[in-house]
Amino acid sequence: MTAPVPGFAPDWPAPPNVRAWVTERGSAARYGALNLALHVGDEASAVAANRQRLRAALDLPAEPCWLEQVHGTRVIDVDRDDAGRADGAVTARVGKVCTVMTADCLPVLFCDRAGTRVGVAHAGWRGLLDGVLSAAVAALRVQPADLIAWLGPAISQAAYEVGAEVHDAFVARSPAAERRFVLNPRGRWQADLYGLARDALTAAGVRAIHGGGFCTFTDAARFFSHRREAPCGRMAALIWLDAASASPQAGSFPQSC
Repeated sequence: MTAPVPGFAPDWPAPPNVRAWVTERGSAARYGALNLALHVGDEASAVAANRQRLRAALDLPAEPCWLEQVHGTRVIDVDRDDAGRADGAVTARVGKVCTVMTADCLPVLFCDRAGTRVGVAHAGWRGLLDGVLSAAVAALRVQPADLIAWLGPAISQAAYEVGAEVHDAFVARSPAAERRFVLNPRGRWQADLYGLARDALTAAGVRAIHGGGFCTFTDAARFFSHRREAPCGRMAALIWLDAASASPQAGSFPQSC
């Protein structure tokens, strides 16, 4: 079996046929040992080799659907749409791999409880403000109460300073968002991406929300962080439906989600 790539399987109660993996940087080098992005200044040949290594190590059924992320709200259905400018992807087909890349923004994985649909969204503050998570929920085309969401590695509130324009935009949309910001001694705001995402998912009707608690900025050994070290590499959050209905044996790779 091919050696595993740096990363981990989400800890969430997804059905056994739902597979997911979140990559890590793998080394202290600027682009780590597993940068997967072509747009950050790394050598294209190195990125291509990393993507090939990822596919082999995870035994992926197909090349991941690599999006051109633009901090927007478009979510594609990879069963019928071509990859392109989008910040989320969903599928109902076995073997389609939905993927987003991040380095401080929040990756959110989705599946339904029956294991028939999966998806992923890229949620920075702009996407959260404009509704990328509600767009992902709608694109999955199942009852929101039947969905399970998992919040992946992102920058923590303690490390994420934003200006008044960000704070004011969220509070203008919903006064309740005030609780997701803390004023710091510099007169700026510490924004809670995880809290804002939980609020957005709850408002969209999602009840089962797992994950969170990471910090890409402070955990330099595991994660890239654009705020800490731009330019830098990107991690990937991947999710797909597997044809197998049974969970792999404990300790096997890749892990069941």
